[in-house]
Amino acid sequence: MTRTAVEAPAQPRPKRRPRWSPLPLLLAFLALWDLREDLVLLADHFTLTSLFYLVRSHPLAVAVLLLQPSLWKQYS
Repeated sequence: MTRTAVEAPAQPRPKRRPRWSPLPLLLAFLALWDLREDLVLLADHFTLTSLFYLVRSHPLAVAVLLLQPSLWKQYS
């Protein structure tokens, strides 16, 4: 009778993430592109009313810019 080694079940390999993802950079660029005209107006004549208008008229772009640190942490 010969002895055979019992093989352990194969472990699934953990998924490897790429080292650097361009997604946060792309989202920041697109958000700034969306806000470009309003940012020029803010730079020329800053008022709280124009700032509130910017936030109310472009909520997604503002949210993307505010969440950039979290996105960099998640995708880096």
